[in-house]
Order: sequence, then structure tokens, then C-alpha cells
Amino acid sequence: ISPKLITISEKVWRKQASAHSQRIRRLLQPGLTPLEHNINSGKSKRRQQHYVDDWTALDPVNPIYNFLIEYYGLKGAKGPRRLARWAPDPKLLYADDSKNCNEPSSWSSVENEQEVYNAAMKASHGLGGILLENANLDDLGGSLHLRGGVPVPMMMVEEGERKDTEQQWHGVLYNPAVFYNRHLPLHNDHDGNERKHQLLKTIAPFQWYTSILKQTLNSDPILHCYGLHEWAMQYHPEGADPPPSAKYQSSLNLRVSRQVINDTVERKGVRCTHVDALRFFAPAAGPLNHHGASLQRMDQLRLEQKGCVHAHMDLLKIGLKLQGFIDSGLMVDILEIALAARKLDVEASPYDATEYGAGIVPIETNEGRKVYRDRQIELMQRAEPVRQRLLDAYDVFMKIAFDETLLLGSDEYVGGGKRTSNDDKNVVVSGVNN
Repeated sequence: ISPKLITISEKVWRKQASAHSQRIRRLLQPGLTPLEHNINSGKSKRRQQHYVDDWTALDPVNPIYNFLIEYYGLKGAKGPRRLARWAPDPKLLYADDSKNCNEPSSWSSVENEQEVYNAAMKASHGLGGILLENANLDDLGGSLHLRGGVPVPMMMVEEGERKDTEQQWHGVLYNPAVFYNRHLPLHNDHDGNERKHQLLKTIAPFQWYTSILKQTLNSDPILHCYGLHEWAMQYHPEGADPPPSAKYQSSLNLRVSRQVINDTVERKGVRCTHVDALRFFAPAAGPLNHHGASLQRMDQLRLEQKGCVHAHMDLLKIGLKLQGFIDSGLMVDILEIALAARKLDVEASPYDATEYGAGIVPIETNEGRKVYRDRQIELMQRAEPVRQRLLDAYDVFMKIAFDETLLLGSDEYVGGGKRTSNDDKNVVVSGVNN
């Protein structure tokens, strides 16, 4: 990819960043805590230190939104704030100049603005990037992503001139190639080989997620699981030890009896293909899973399938890995799919979450199983193009960020024999952990 510099005018990028933040807020609003909630007790002090906004933490007991905290680490006010930050789509660097954007009049090449061009090329080590006009250090971590943002200073004050002038900025530049130091040569010496080794380890998770996305897109959906993983967590037959995950969603009452839970799980067993869901099964439920009582991480490459609601939720985990280098509009679409999947997940569970706006999909009945299957198919069809766009985003990101020879040599690092903690007894991880 030839080095290029693309600028986005301040008016355009600020408008897009604001619109992105508003879309995220609309999606998260039902799950946000009020400012006076004790979880936000340290917020005022932190706001004085840096951020001035009204983001608050997600409610850890809201069953539709708490997965964002528990699964994907979006804790405190910084979790929603992270989702609300904006960054330009790196695809602009990869596309032909004639296809850079939907608003050609708002984007321009700046080679003729020699001072800006020289400063940006110096800051990017000659690699160029996407320059957000007049963005400053306060914007980084505020409306813009910290990760990947490179401030581009105006000319420094020369020796002997006034030094009491505050540093000014042409803007903030984004380019994954700069973030991963693609400008540095890989020499065939000790230091070069060590750096290559580290880069291969860095690339491995991106290739792992690429493989997962491809596998899911190419899979045949399983449409008769009926969300029983939630029931398997509460499965407690006579004589068995209490399920460790019984405390999960402890703030919710069960809407059915323990006997109904046991009967529903035992009816035809469980058909769960999601490696991470299996981690939380009651020990007695594991052997009832048709796809295995215990699974290794590498089994995910074989089992992940496009009908799985947890696979839809995990699109968010995969998208978060690219934050700073992914189309922000795509991230909103991913969050929307993840929340829809979670809502179906909760509504089909044995818990009563109606006080949080959830309905009930009674999968313990024939009618309920039909409703679940219909909604599962609808959600799968919504998620399919989003998953493809995310795969395309990974492809563009890796081609920009890393040398092609490294990409060809990184397969050996995908799957590295790392084992989870003792709490994850049902899963042996030989690849990328959560």
C-alpha cells in the first residue's frame, strides 16, 4: 500500500463523532445507571481530572446489559465511553482515491498543503494516514479513540524564539501501520528476529478471529438448540452437587421450578456448540451436551456456527479487538446485533427478567420452541452481513498494519497451548482466550 495522506475536515469528523456517540447512547441508555448510583461514586473526581461528559456505568444487575461487563470488560463509565469514541475507517487508506468516501467534497488529498503534509509524514514515519483536522489532545480519549491516535504538531518553536507559546496541532492521525511500526525494517539479526517473533505473536489473535469469522460464515446453522445453555447452568438433578453457576443472575427469580429445568434439559439433551457457554454448565449437564462434555478452544474452529446467539454476541468481542482501526458505524451495528442476541438469550432463559423490559420465550413448551427458532433465524439473517463486514474490516486492517510476509508466517502462533484458570474446568484453551 503506497503511503498517502487523507484529511477529514474538522466540521465533518466532529459531526460524525457526535452522531456515533449519540447512536451508542441510544442503544445503551436502558442499561446505564443514574449518576447518583454508588457505582459512579468516583466519577466526579475523575471528571475533574480529564473527561467532561455524562457517561455513567452500566448496571451490573441488568440481565440484558450486564454481559457487556462480565463478558467483554466494559466496566465503569469508561466502558460505555470506550464504545462511544470515534475513529476513521482505515479502509480509506486501502481504497482507490476515487472511492475514498461517500462525501468527496468533504475529504481531500493534502499534498499541496506542504506544511501539513510534511508534519504528518514526519509524525507517521513516512507512512501517512488519515488526519483529523484540528483534533487535539483533549479530543483523544474524549470523542476520539486513544488507541492509534498520533498527534501531529505544528512546527516546533525554533531555538532563541519565544517558548511560552502553547504547542499547537495540525490534528490527530490514524494509521494501523504506524501503530504497529511497519516502517521499521526486519533485519536478519538477533534484534530483528526477536521483533519478528513478537510481531507474529501480535498478529496471531487477529488471524484467530479471522478464522472464527470465516468458519461461522461458512457453517450450517443449528436451529434446534433453543438456548438451553442457560438452563444447563441451573441443572441440578437429585444427588448432584449444586451447580456453581446457580449464583449467575442471582438478582433474578426463576420463572419455572427446578423440576421443570431438569426435565427440559433431560428431554433431548443439550446441543450447545459454543465453547465459552459450556464453561458455565453445571457439572451434571456437561455429559448431556451432544457436542461434548468438555471442549478445547480449537474446537471453536469446528463448532462455531451462524445460528448461535452467543456467536452473535461475540461479534462485539471481535470488533473491540480492532477499536481505533474499524469503521465506527460497523461497531454500532455490531453492538445492536449483540444486544438483540442477548435479549433473546435472556428471554429464553429460566429467569424472570420482565422488570427489565424482557419478554418470555417459554422454550419448555412446543410453542415457545417455535418462537425461539423463528427469532433465531431472523437474528441470524440480520447478523450475517454484519459478520461479513467485520471479516472484511479484519482483512483490510491486517493488510495495512503488517507486512505480507509476516501474515504468511503467523499461522504457527494461532493456537499456543495456553490453559485457562482452574475455574474454567470444562475448557482447555489452545489458542486465543477471552
